[in-house]
Amino acid sequence: MDSTYQRKIVSVLKILADAGKPLGGTRIAQRLQEYGVDLSQRMVRNYLQRMDQEGLTKSLGKRGRKITPKGEEELQSAFVIEKVGFVASKIDSLTYQMGFSLRKQRGKIILNVSTINGDDFHKAIHHIESVFRAGLGMGRLVALNLPGDERETGEEGKVVIGTVCSVTLNGIFLSEGIHTTSRFGGLLELAKGHPLRFTEIINYDGSSIDPLEIFVKGGMTSVCQAALTGNGKIGASFREIPSVALAQVERIRKRLESIGLGGILMTGKPGQPLLDIPVSEGRVGMIVAGGLNPLAAVEESNIMTENIAMKSLFSFEDLIPFWKLNSTVRDYAYAAQG
Repeated sequence: MDSTYQRKIVSVLKILADAGKPLGGTRIAQRLQEYGVDLSQRMVRNYLQRMDQEGLTKSLGKRGRKITPKGEEELQSAFVIEKVGFVASKIDSLTYQMGFSLRKQRGKIILNVSTINGDDFHKAIHHIESVFRAGLGMGRLVALNLPGDERETGEEGKVVIGTVCSVTLNGIFLSEGIHTTSRFGGLLELAKGHPLRFTEIINYDGSSIDPLEIFVKGGMTSVCQAALTGNGKIGASFREIPSVALAQVERIRKRLESIGLGGILMTGKPGQPLLDIPVSEGRVGMIVAGGLNPLAAVEESNIMTENIAMKSLFSFEDLIPFWKLNSTVRDYAYAAQG
């Protein structure tokens, strides 16, 4: 496959993946123009036919094309070198797209999306709740899509659960006029419930995969232990904010905690290292709990999960408190039986 062809194929796959629904050739051609890829509708149709043959897309007739699992795999593996720094650029992009109003408590926040086998979900809920109760998640709100839910996007028999991504804080601070710099994701060691040190670090501008996804699937966390005893390793991220905004950030922090979006574990002092991490002059370090920590606890309990950090924007109003997970699942089961 020559590089020019592959680049165009990847562009089409990205458009289909981002859309989350089937698209026709005309719409794909329009989106390609927005990406700066100049292809006629006729050429797009030719590409789509070839992609169908290669199993990267599937034709749904008049509804258009959808990306296949093979296509998603190709999209993930293509041009890895070019995707170095992809996480950093995605953080910036989603931050600017949010549009959440803290005053009105309405608008879009950023969601991590995870899938769990439906048969395992009752066991998973216990671990998810324990992490939230210990204050090791990002806030206390989740989104839940059960099999048969009209918004359900997972495979048959899978439960889809969304956790608030910590990048949501960047968007909220931006709406308040505060620019946030996201530096890295890492493994944060806790001792007696308090942050002690980072044991692993992956810079956002040098990675093509979200660091927390790597730590969770690599079995590098001990979130269950941290939630139970206060000692363990959890996912966390390191940010910097302007020193002059520190007092404002503290006020916003209290407001966020009151509406279920708390997640800031620590803030430093102007220009001073935070947990031995150096901070630029005129800036303050901040450590934020990883949104995927509840799912890390599930993985540690030998329950398989599939996790995508910073997956999509989601309406804040449609989130539910984590303690309603059990009752929501129970109501769903009763409805299904009836």
